[in-house]
Parts: sequence; structure tokens; C-alpha cells
Amino acid sequence: MSFKEEKMLIMPAVDIKNGKCVQLVQGKPGTEQVIIDNPEKVAKKWEDEGAEIIHVIDLDGALETKDNLNTIKKILKEVNIPIQLGGGIRSIEYAEKLLNLDIERLIIGTMAIEKPNTIKKLSEDFGSERIMVSLDSKDSKVVIKGWKEKIDKKATDISREFQEAGAGSILFTNVDVEGLLSGFDIQPAIDLVNSVDIPIVYSGGITTLEDLKKITTTGVKGVVIGSALYKNKINLIDALKLQSK
Repeated sequence: MSFKEEKMLIMPAVDIKNGKCVQLVQGKPGTEQVIIDNPEKVAKKWEDEGAEIIHVIDLDGALETKDNLNTIKKILKEVNIPIQLGGGIRSIEYAEKLLNLDIERLIIGTMAIEKPNTIKKLSEDFGSERIMVSLDSKDSKVVIKGWKEKIDKKATDISREFQEAGAGSILFTNVDVEGLLSGFDIQPAIDLVNSVDIPIVYSGGITTLEDLKKITTTGVKGVVIGSALYKNKINLIDALKLQSK
């Protein structure tokens, strides 16, 4: 699914850990506030409520403990809308395997930072629209390996490099506010949007419909919503009404 000029896509998050749909606080294991069996049924629920794309993260993969490939396959079988997937994609071979499963868009973080040439190869082989680079920010610095390791660069320092390497879009996660349901600062999103010519998707701290209205002013082309949906702070149907305005 291509990003559309006229609207910002709202992307419900389905984060998977141990084969279950969970929501963590700032990505830290042990902080599960939501645990739901059958992630594929959760994804189907969001589709039934009108979502046009589902944002799936393999948390076990991101933390390099194992992968949830069987659960990912169940989600692909259950829903008819596109899936964008990230978490634990540390090799070209695994990336190719996922893209050949008909994952619409693959989100690559750690591998993109450590091996930038992989972005060029994957975008050439599968098309740039299917390759999204994840730039996750904590204390204004990019973090990798499940947000456990920090590098001494800001997202805006390296965003242009990934555009030039062939990435079709960038996912920006503000780890400082992820899962806290406490709102967020729009300036980092604005700065990133202004640094590149490819679509930016924002994640982190979206808690209310007012937050959604605020993020639409930044120029991002998509927004991921997780905890706020699962804790009934935001109703997806109401949120989707804002998507087309």
C-alpha cells in the first residue's frame, strides 16, 4: 500500500511476544500491560473496524530471543489488508524470506544501521516502497537492538543516507514516550519530515484524538497507535474519521 498525499494512514499496532499480542512500556520486557491470545484475531478486529494496514512488530525478534514467524503467518492468513512488519530482521536472507511471504512493507532497524548496504540491495530487489528504515530515538539519539544500545547520532543525522540508499519510507519511534500514554513532542517528527523527501511514519505517545490532530500538522504520512487503542483511550473508528480529513 502506497502512502497517499491526501491523508495520513492510521496504523494499529500488533506487537507479538511469545505468540501473544502485548503492549510494553518503552519496549522493556516485563512491563506487559496488555496480553491477548491469538494476535491474528486482534489484527482481524482492527481490519473489521476499518484499518487499511496493520503494523506488526516481532518483539522477541527485536530482542534476539526467537522469532514469531508462525504467528506472523497466521496474521497474513487471517487478514486481507497489507501488513508492515518489523523486529529482529538481522539478515538479508530473513528479510527476503519475509518479503516473499507477501509482507507489504518490511521495517529494518538494527541491520540498516550496522549494514547500510542491505537497504540498497533489498530496495533494488523488491522495490523501495517495500523497504522502511526504523529510526528509534531515545534521549534524542538513535537506539538499536531492541532499544538496548545507543549510537551517537540523531535520526536527522542519518535519515538522508537511507533515502539515498533506496529506503522508501522511515518509521520514527520516540522511545522516551512509547507506551506511557502521556502525550509527545511534535518537534522531532517535524525535524525528520524536513530532513528527507520520503514518507515518515510516527510512533510513540499518541494517547488521544487531540494527539492525532496534532501529529497531522507535522507532515507525517502515517501514525502507529498501540497502547491507546488497547486501553480504550482512542477508538479506532473515531480515529479513522480523522484519517481522511
